[in-house]
Amino acid sequence: MKKPPLARRIREEILREWRGIEEPPDLNAGIHLAEKFVTAILRAAGAEDGLHEDQVRETWKDLAGEFIARHTEPLSVKGGVMILRVTQPALRFQLEQMKPMLLTRIRNQLGEDRIKSIKFQLG
Repeated sequence: MKKPPLARRIREEILREWRGIEEPPDLNAGIHLAEKFVTAILRAAGAEDGLHEDQVRETWKDLAGEFIARHTEPLSVKGGVMILRVTQPALRFQLEQMKPMLLTRIRNQLGEDRIKSIKFQLG
């Protein structure tokens, strides 16, 4: 290992005597940057599939029609499962009956492998 220049060694020695302690070898040693963990965080949150909330909402509005879109709301897409909030039990029943057709349309718009299933939640 190369020795630091004489002026730097003298400066470090004076600072050490003045402070009364040794200088830590690396001030950034215990710091971890967030970019190392972003992929793992997105995967854990179910967001690594690349779907954006706005994209899902717009697609749903286009596919569902005005009435259904007013009474439903896409809440999330995690692990290929789209959670849809439905305001009325009767509408939920109707959507359950339409599920295969809706799923086919959503897959055609967003991609075959992105949405595997739809779950309805009253709310």
